[in-house]
This record gives sequence, structure tokens and C-alpha cells, in this order.
Amino acid sequence: MISPALSVVGDTTPHTARTHDERRSTDESITAWALAARGGDPEAVENFIGALQRDVRRYVTYLSHDPQAADDLAQDTFLRALGSLHRFEGRSSARTWLLSIARRAVIDSYRHASARPRLAGTDDWQTAAECAQERGLPGFDEGIALAELLEALPDARREAFVLTQIVGLPYAEAAELSDCPIGTVRSRVARARSSLIRSLYDAERGEPVDAAA
Repeated sequence: MISPALSVVGDTTPHTARTHDERRSTDESITAWALAARGGDPEAVENFIGALQRDVRRYVTYLSHDPQAADDLAQDTFLRALGSLHRFEGRSSARTWLLSIARRAVIDSYRHASARPRLAGTDDWQTAAECAQERGLPGFDEGIALAELLEALPDARREAFVLTQIVGLPYAEAAELSDCPIGTVRSRVARARSSLIRSLYDAERGEPVDAAA
């Protein structure tokens, strides 16, 4: 019998249950709120933050080496965004724009941490910043955490999978955020899903996990 974890990884739809049209409508509303917030509308600011809070926190949690810092990173992301709203012109969706700020916030946090004594045995802060550590997410089955399997994926495949299948970003926006062709994102997601399914089967059989294969 296929476990819930395999069902999640094998599902070809994003983690969010919204249809494409619903997602487009939601993103248009969020972008409109961002543009209104740029003009000083306090209600638009509240709507903009509320609509993307969950996605930002999920994304920084997966990119952050320290999940306990996720709340601080999310807060930093929104502070940066609010300070930069005057430069947002709506040429990309507000969601994509905000996630790009979140990505920079995580990387900057590791640049800052690299100047202090290291608590972890790694010299590569950028690789560490792209590790997934969160627990209790879909994919938990008999002690097997999807996040642990994601850690074994190559960086590019992991980010593509997280953006499209966990955060729920459309492939086109994930490609824009990752600065690569949409076909590359689709390929990375397909390879990540195949590796994760194979690793979940191996883990359930008690074999060593190697999701990067």
C-alpha cells in the first residue's frame, strides 16, 4: 500500500488545492493590494501581508538552516518589502517579488552568520541556506520526513520542487524567481519527484536514502 508520504510526492498538482484560475485571480488581488499599499493604504498593507504570510514562512523555513529563525526571517522579509514598495511597479506578481526578497533575506542571514563562530560544521553558507529542516509537514509517515529527503536533493531540484509543489508557485513564476527557462523548472521538478518517490520506497524498506540519485 502506498503511504501518505508517497501520495504527496507522487501528486502532480501543487500542494495548494487552488485551481489555476483561482490562483491567477488571487495573485492579481495580491498585486493590486501591493500597489495600493505603495500608495499608503493601510488596509491594503494588511491584506498584502496576510495573503502571503504563510507562503513566505514556508519558503524561508525550507531555505533556512535554522527553522527556529523562520519567524524572524519572515518578519525581515516583510520589513524589507514594505521599505521597497515604492519601487514595486507590478511588472511581476507581488508573490514572486516578495519571495525573491525572502530568498535574499535568508542568504543575507547566512552571510551575517558566517562572520560569527560557526555552530554547525559547514563552511558553505549558501548550501546551508538552501537546506530544508522543517518537521511535521505533509510527507510524514512512520517517522520519515519529506524534509529530510529534500535535503538529499541537488540544490536546484530542491528549490524547484519547494517553489512549485509546496509553496504552490506557478512554473512560470518559479522560472522567473530562479532565473532559468520554464522547461528547466519542469525538468527539475520531475526529476526531484522521481528521486523522492524512489527514496521513500527505499526508506520504507529500511534501505539507505539517496534522493540525489
